[in-house]
Amino acid sequence: MEKTKVALIEKTKKDYSVLRSTQTGFASPATHYAEPRIDLNDVLVENPNATFFVRVDDDSFKDFGITQNDVLIIDKSKTPVKNSLALVVKDEEFTVYKFTKKSNEALQIWGVITYIVKSVNA
Repeated sequence: MEKTKVALIEKTKKDYSVLRSTQTGFASPATHYAEPRIDLNDVLVENPNATFFVRVDDDSFKDFGITQNDVLIIDKSKTPVKNSLALVVKDEEFTVYKFTKKSNEALQIWGVITYIVKSVNA
């Protein structure tokens, strides 16, 4: 049986706390609760200099679970491995390709898709 590693998402080290204003009137019950915001760039992007965001404009990649208005996070510094999705240039057009086995097709790999941010509003 293969062991899987669980990686915890760390909170950002950046300080997004709001400067407190002068108190006038009753205190808000939520003033003691000042959690920092989660920065999705810190969580989802490993290499900022080689990462791009691409919005999908149609449903032609539905077979991969990618639908219209989804955002693909693509890392150009990664090399595709088995079962990974990549954005490739084929016949002078961008397309999504799944690497399942060795292929003899001439593909220009533009980058590996690391995350798909789903759009719930069509």
